[in-house]
Parts: sequence; C-alpha cells; structure tokens
Amino acid sequence: MDSTCVTTPFGRRAMSFGVLATQFAAQKNRKTEAVDKWKLYRSVCEARPLLGVTDRSLAVLNALLSFYPKNELCSEAGLVVFPSNAQLSLRAHGMAEQTLRRHLCALVEAGLIIRKDSPNGKRYARKHRGGEISEAYGFSLAPLLARKAEIEELAERIIRERLDLQRLRESISLCRRDIQKLCEMIAASGQTETSEGFQTRYNAIASSLGRNSKPAELREIAGFLASLRAEVTNYLENLEKPENLSGNDCQNERLIENSESESISEPHDLRETATSAPSVAPAQPSAPAVTDSAKSPPPSPKAVLHKQFFVPDIVLVLKACPDISLYAPGGAVTGWRDLEVATSVIKTMFNVSQSAYQEALGTFGRQGTAAILACLLQKADQISSLGGYLRNLTRKAQEGGFDLQAMLLAQLRGHTDRPETSMRA
Repeated sequence: MDSTCVTTPFGRRAMSFGVLATQFAAQKNRKTEAVDKWKLYRSVCEARPLLGVTDRSLAVLNALLSFYPKNELCSEAGLVVFPSNAQLSLRAHGMAEQTLRRHLCALVEAGLIIRKDSPNGKRYARKHRGGEISEAYGFSLAPLLARKAEIEELAERIIRERLDLQRLRESISLCRRDIQKLCEMIAASGQTETSEGFQTRYNAIASSLGRNSKPAELREIAGFLASLRAEVTNYLENLEKPENLSGNDCQNERLIENSESESISEPHDLRETATSAPSVAPAQPSAPAVTDSAKSPPPSPKAVLHKQFFVPDIVLVLKACPDISLYAPGGAVTGWRDLEVATSVIKTMFNVSQSAYQEALGTFGRQGTAAILACLLQKADQISSLGGYLRNLTRKAQEGGFDLQAMLLAQLRGHTDRPETSMRA
C-alpha cells in the first residue's frame, strides 16, 4: 500500500480507523470510471437513512460538489475541492460556521469525503506555471467515486422497500374498503347479526393499524384483512345461491330449521331415537294410515338429527370453556351473540374450512356449532387439526354417535379436576 495515500487531520482532530479505511478504499479504486456527480448525489440522498447522514449534511455535500468544476467525477482530473468556510456557507444556504464544521465532520465520519489538510490547516491549491493544479488541500471527493456501486445498491434497496410499503398500504386500503362495502350489503339483505359479527372482527383488526406501523406489522394486518375479505365474499356467494347448498327438499328444510333454532331444549339420546322410530310403523292397524305415510316421504336422517339435537346451556359452555371469553368483544361473553362472534375469530385463526363450518352449522345449528368450537379451543393443544376434528364430530353426530352435553360435562370435569391433581402432586 502506498503510504502517500494516507493523510492525517490538522490540529487536535484525532485520526480514526474508519477514516483510515476510507482512505485505503479510495486509493484502491483510483481507476473507477467517471460518473455524473449529480446523479451520484441523488443516489446518496436516496440512501441517506442507511448511510447515517442528515439532510443538513447532504446540503453541505451538495455545496462541496458545486465547487468541483466538471460534471463528472474522475480520478484523473483530481477530486479535491478547497473552498473557504465563508464560500461554503453561502452555497449551503447561509449555514452558520459552527454548524458547517459539525456537518463536515459528519460527512468525514460517514466515509463520503476525506480531509486533505495542508501543513498549516488552510485550504488552497498550488499550480504549475501553465496554470494546472499540481497539489490541492481541502476535501477529497474520492470516497464518493470509490463507493459508487455500494451507494447505488443502497439507494435501490431504499426505493424498493418504499415501493413495497406503498403497495402494501394500497392493498390494506382496498381490503378495508371491500370489507366495509360487503358488510353493508349483508346488513341490507337482512342478515344484521352476521354483518355486525364481521364488522366487529374488522374493527378489532383495523384498530391495530397505526400511522407509523412497521412493515412486518402491516404484512400481518394485510393477511388478516385478506382472510376476512375472503370469508365475507364466500358468505355472500352462499347467500346469493342458496339452492346450491343442498340437493333435495329434505335438506333444504333442514337448513331452514337450522337458522331458526334458537331455543334451549332438553338433551336427547340420538341412538334411542333412531331405534324407536321403526317400532312405531308396525303398530299402525289400518290401511288408510299406510296410504297416508306413503304420500308423505319420511324425512332424511340428517333432518331428524338436527330437529332433535339439543342446544346447550350457555352457562355450562362458559364454565367448561372459559378461554373463549378472551376472543369475545370486550373480553367477555354476555350471550349467544358474543359467543358466535368469538368462535368466528377462532374459525379464522385455526383455518377451519368453510365447507367444514357449513356442514357443522347444518348438523348442530349456530349455537351448537359455537359451543363445539369453544370446547375445541379449550383443548386446542391436544388437537393437530381443529377443522378436521370438527368435521369428524359432525360425521359422528350424523351417525348418532356424538353427544354434545357429554362432551361439555367431560370438559367441565377435566377443568375442575386440574387444580386437585396439582395439589396432590
């Protein structure tokens, strides 16, 4: 390494390893091709956050570049400028001398310029008899030329991140507009409770959106909003074409009964019902009764199942499944409506498919499905796929092999036995 490339500062200013490394890098890249100084300056302005300089420091750098006589920085022509502080202050929009010195130090520490001090600390140039500069003392712009590729890469990174953030915010704005408009459609169709449920979930997501949110937070919020928009869209699609939800009149009748079942009934043994139904037929003594039964076909097993499936007591559900209250509006369940809103959040959080959810609604009803999801949340750490588990329970219930009350009571016993077990341990 040529030792003549090293220059130390005049006076009491100390030499640092960072300044020395900048000088070595500038010496290595002496043969770098010429570059437009103002184009490179714009790249420095773009990369400012990653270079660690302020806008005031960039104003001083702009003033230094204005003293370079050519439009292109070239090592062969010399890269030292030597304006006085008074001249530099004028081109830096009248910056005070103390402020000027501070920002010059910042540019040196950032590795964008190098001090090339004379023996007495003054800035000047010596010229040949022909008028050409033989030696100049002041500030060298060589680091800018040496770090050209690095600065342009940092500028491209900043621009790319800014564009990605802009697109992300645009996506969030579109999702928010779509969800609000679609919720208004649902409310206008008469489904007020469903619309309010979607709106409550939307408000919970939108409340976490801040003006200074980080990109990672925005990506998470955008994912939640996109998932909610897809769910609202699927609901509207099913609402628009109800005839496609089932294949016969018996299933249509079952779905209508599903939406109207809001009362609490006593638990039934589904297997006893299934075995007792055939025993009534032989007891018919007369022919006209047989003729009447032939005119009206028997309801499907799923329709019978839904008619007799009991709605649990919400107090029992909350005692057996206390964790569901954490996902309700305000952190408390005051009725079936709050419970359904909380379970809709659980459905989205655990990626329960819409088909599994609709099948459960057709079998258990809205309140029964909400109670089952609350129970599954309580033991979510033991279930690998909540959606698959829900589909399996639905199939068992259709076959008459599932009792929701027994499931809740078992969960309640497990919940109350847990402290006793820990005390014995």
